[in-house]
Amino acid sequence: MATPRLKNYQGPAFLSYGYKPFFFFGSLYSGFSVILWLPLFYGELELASLFAVVDWHIHEMFFGFLAAVITGFLFTAVPNWTGRMPIQGRPLLILLLIWFAGRFAVTFSTYIGWVAAMSIDLLFLASILAVLANEIISGKNWRNLKILFPLTLLLAANAGFHLEAHYAGISDFSRRLAMAAAILLIMIIGGRIVPSFTRNWLVRENPGRLPITFQRYDLFTIAFSAVAFAVWIISGIGEITAALMAIAAVLHIIRLFRWAGDRTLKEPLLTVLHVSYLFIPIGFFLIAFNGFTPNFVTPFAGVHALGIGAIGGMTLSVMLRATLGHSGQELTTGKMEKAILASVFLAAICRIIAEFDESNINLWLHSSAAAWFFAFVGFGLSSASFFLTQKPIK
Repeated sequence: MATPRLKNYQGPAFLSYGYKPFFFFGSLYSGFSVILWLPLFYGELELASLFAVVDWHIHEMFFGFLAAVITGFLFTAVPNWTGRMPIQGRPLLILLLIWFAGRFAVTFSTYIGWVAAMSIDLLFLASILAVLANEIISGKNWRNLKILFPLTLLLAANAGFHLEAHYAGISDFSRRLAMAAAILLIMIIGGRIVPSFTRNWLVRENPGRLPITFQRYDLFTIAFSAVAFAVWIISGIGEITAALMAIAAVLHIIRLFRWAGDRTLKEPLLTVLHVSYLFIPIGFFLIAFNGFTPNFVTPFAGVHALGIGAIGGMTLSVMLRATLGHSGQELTTGKMEKAILASVFLAAICRIIAEFDESNINLWLHSSAAAWFFAFVGFGLSSASFFLTQKPIK
């Protein structure tokens, strides 16, 4: 993502571009909230939240961490798509403070009530949607209006989360809707950047077979996946859902093969994008197996393959690539970058294994949490100088 023209910005470097505050705080919040999750899960700590502890964990992963990273990415990408000036300075600070307010409102909702907590929490995604819609429409960038659809689903899932938590005691439909919205966003944006970045590198470094550009097959795969998700959201897991998920998994395996990821092994920063996307069909297959063999595979294996492997892997890979690019660094990986990228996939593998090895589940859960913490906090701290002091290159 080449940096577009910038205003004559004289404020803090931290607020000079959208990815800086949201990548920084989103990654740190992700790591520390997962470490906090384990003592909450074991009953060793309590929060002043009206959410059940499992709902707090799920909610903050989707609407705290993921919402921040999506915002950072889109606030960086949309100016490139539209040719308009990026959001900087005070407007960016206001949005960041709204994000922080949502985290406090959810975590301390016992003191302010569920209606106030929901209103404050929803304000962030609603504001982001309004800003992005204005930028895309003002820039007459009509083809990218489609990114607003999964963001709208994510906002609806957040509203449903609060309502379900209050009236039913725990989320159900809304957590599946949030997962569907997040994965659909990866299908759309990942389907654009993964083959594009791969093609650019292969043309320069490894001529030969190139990724196939977006075609009707890609559109069909995304549409079919949306149908599979809709059935999963409404009816949960069953044989029909399992069959649809299995077919969707095969479609995405084929889609991924069409992107020539096997030819990128010399460049880890590209390979990790393909590996991250691979966790989408892995997650679909595991959900399908749960539907066909519920006594062998738990429902948590598939959702964590999607949540940690696909979402975690893709967000970390994109954050790292965007940060390096906009800071004028070479798009390559050193020892630290390789370690944090390996850690997020280790977190996914350990969390999936935990669902198959019940006798050692605590070991696998702690290993997964530690790997996730290292990946995201490691990224945030190792990139802090780029976020806090350096203005983006022109």
